[in-house]
Parts: sequence; C-alpha cells; structure tokens
Amino acid sequence: MRKEYEVEWAAAAEQDLADIVEYIALETHGQALQVLERIRQKASHLYALPERGRIVPELNDQGIQIYRELIESPWRIVYRISDPKVYVLAVFDSRRNVEDILLKRFSR
Repeated sequence: MRKEYEVEWAAAAEQDLADIVEYIALETHGQALQVLERIRQKASHLYALPERGRIVPELNDQGIQIYRELIESPWRIVYRISDPKVYVLAVFDSRRNVEDILLKRFSR
C-alpha cells in the first residue's frame, strides 16, 4: 500500500497562483479559470507520489536539492516534501527568467 501525503499550499504559492489567474483574466476570464483548475489539479496529484517531480535545475546547480517541481506548461509548480506533507511553495511562468526569483526565495 502506497503512503499518502497531505498537499499544503504556502501563502506565497497561493499569491503566485492568484497573480497568474488575475493576469490571464484581463484577457479571458474563462481561460483564467481553466488555468487555475489545471495547476490545482496537477499539484493535488502530489499526494500519491511526490518524488515524481524533478529537482529544480537552477537550484540543483547551486547545490540545493530539497526542492522539486512539476511542469504544467508554461508554469512550474515548485514544492518540498516534508513527511507527511508536501508543501507547494511557488508557481512561476517558465517564460520568465525565474532563476533569480528561485534563488532569492529558496536559498535561505
């Protein structure tokens, strides 16, 4: 029997998601709701097998290997596994230069 994890969203990740949805809603409200659902659904699947996400490459290059990510193109969902929970920590648009953002937020 597989272990199940509780998926919890950090306030910063909730704000990232709200900002993404708000930005998309400026163009099309329906599209914004679809994006919200896609990202939420992708992250909710972490309860079963959180190790399936890759280690965040930009952080791995700096020797930081505790953060993983899932891709829901073009968004990157960054999280950390802390048994028995999975913490969703950030959601970024991969078309932006996110290396500085990631290093600032996760190198502490």
